[in-house]
Amino acid sequence: MNTVRRLIYLETVRAIAFVSIGFIALFFFFDFVEELKAVNQIRALGYQLPQALVFVALLIPAHLYELLPITVLIGTVFVMARFAKSSEFTILRTSGLGPSLALKTLLILGLGFAVFTFVVGDYVSPLADRSAQFLKSQFKGNLTKGKTGAWLKEKQASHHFAVNVGSITPDMAMQDVRIFEFDEQSHFVSLMTGRWASANADASWTLHDATRIQFDVGTKSAPTMVQRTQSQTMLWPNGISADMVSAAVLRPENMGTVDLFLYTRHLADNGQSAQKYELQFWRKVFYPLSCLVMVVLALPFAYLHFRSGGITGYVFGGVMAGISFLLLNNVLSDMATLQGWQPWVAAALPGVIYSVLSLSAFTWLVLRR
Repeated sequence: MNTVRRLIYLETVRAIAFVSIGFIALFFFFDFVEELKAVNQIRALGYQLPQALVFVALLIPAHLYELLPITVLIGTVFVMARFAKSSEFTILRTSGLGPSLALKTLLILGLGFAVFTFVVGDYVSPLADRSAQFLKSQFKGNLTKGKTGAWLKEKQASHHFAVNVGSITPDMAMQDVRIFEFDEQSHFVSLMTGRWASANADASWTLHDATRIQFDVGTKSAPTMVQRTQSQTMLWPNGISADMVSAAVLRPENMGTVDLFLYTRHLADNGQSAQKYELQFWRKVFYPLSCLVMVVLALPFAYLHFRSGGITGYVFGGVMAGISFLLLNNVLSDMATLQGWQPWVAAALPGVIYSVLSLSAFTWLVLRR
């Protein structure tokens, strides 16, 4: 059986790698053509073709992460259909490769691709996407969100803070920082500003060129007192890390699972809406498992009976199945946002639906025929 597994694994990995390279080359070409517009717009700032090529190359891991379930399905369908057409799979069945063993063999292969998908989506893609965004920000300006920057909240004992970060530099320094402090009655207590700030390892920020305006609320007999303090540096203890600030600026699709979990907990602890990030977190959890669904969906193609004609139609069917899976995944995510569904249900439902379909097809083609 080791020889049989080696044959199936080698042929399937080759086919998946070939399909993945083809798709990535296609996306690379489209991204590069689109990026030529940016080259024309900011050429005077030093953004030339070499920088554009590096930027587009840094987008490859994100595309690979999105495409892996489809390429796994197409590659596996191609190999299984080719084995069926050449009667190789029939020979393997007579050699002892029963339905349960064939399913187990492909599930192990799918598990390997699930782990690979998780690594790409959780480590390689976020790092590459962040590097790409910061690369372009060197020529277009620092990373920011909208016209007002990123807004975050922080609770500390009886006081709470509204934090505004104008932009982020490539070295993760926060520019144009404003920190609004409120007491437990929501009275405006103080305002801290800094030209830029850096996050320290001890859960604090260091504000540079800082100013602090303290408001002592007065009474009818005593007016409100305003104290203004300026300093080269000021220390502000808080629980907002640099990754949380970048999460508020960058797209949640390109955040790691741990970063998403910590950020959703921070939003929930501070009374902010975290549904978008919770949905993305659960999609990150369940998306790599799609590779398991795809190999199970491809296995019935090995039990088809045909001796003439090509396998193009079957591969096309595999492509359509993969595209429909991604379409259903995106549609359910949008519906979950609009209807207020549980994020984990919306993230897991596409995999459950396609698992049931693939196992039903496997049962009908293999066990019932």
